[in-house]
Amino acid sequence: MTLGTMLEALFLGILEGLTEFIPVSSTAHMLLAGHFLGFESAGKAFEVLVQLGAVLAIVIVYFQRFLRVAMLLPTNPGARRFVLGVVLAFLPAAVIGALAHGFIKSVLFETPILICCTLILGGVVLLFIDNVAPEPRYNNAMGLPLGMAFMIGLCQCVAMIPGMSRSGSSIVGAMLLGVEKRAAAEFSFFLALPTMLGAFTYDLYKNRNILTFDDGLLIAIGFVAAFCSAILVVRALLDFVSRHGYAPFGWWRIGVGLAGLAGLMIFG
Repeated sequence: MTLGTMLEALFLGILEGLTEFIPVSSTAHMLLAGHFLGFESAGKAFEVLVQLGAVLAIVIVYFQRFLRVAMLLPTNPGARRFVLGVVLAFLPAAVIGALAHGFIKSVLFETPILICCTLILGGVVLLFIDNVAPEPRYNNAMGLPLGMAFMIGLCQCVAMIPGMSRSGSSIVGAMLLGVEKRAAAEFSFFLALPTMLGAFTYDLYKNRNILTFDDGLLIAIGFVAAFCSAILVVRALLDFVSRHGYAPFGWWRIGVGLAGLAGLMIFG
């Protein structure tokens, strides 16, 4: 392992943290950047495992709210409904992710042209949804009906395809179901916790026999970098979305996708 490889891991970790919670697909950004940098990780574990670092930023930012929910669980039906809703939303991704893990990692993660195309497609969807989403009926991310939470979880499964974006899929699904755009982003934050913890645990188990000490060090570097940069995004994203909506992220996705296609044509 060289200093250059460590710096690449640091850069990719920062990139992960900056893009995990905005609907632009952090996985697509890491895979494309890694492709052009020549960064290789055993079993593509780095690209999955460092995401938990970004997700832990949610725990820090929302710690007081999570603590309050935990304290209210024994006596408050609303707190229990919120936790059950997040669990129900998580289940579809857990099942499909486990069943399709090999195909996702060995085929979809290894197809840069597909990632560029899904980035562009997702960008077009964001631009469309930002203009035609129905009038919101739900403004509280912690008060969504259980059936709606499960439907948002189904929408999240689209993100099994790199480039579609976990946060983007869940946010678009929530907005189509009548959730206000700020609340949709916040529910996506909460849903990220079990989803990425599950992905981290399963991917670590599947790759336990091929990861070396050097791999672990690179993952640790990326993990910490993702955590630090994600805190900045989480604190700022909700206010940005409230003012500007999701159209800027749609244009960003389209630009990155087109730049990626051009890069693939020029550099391979």
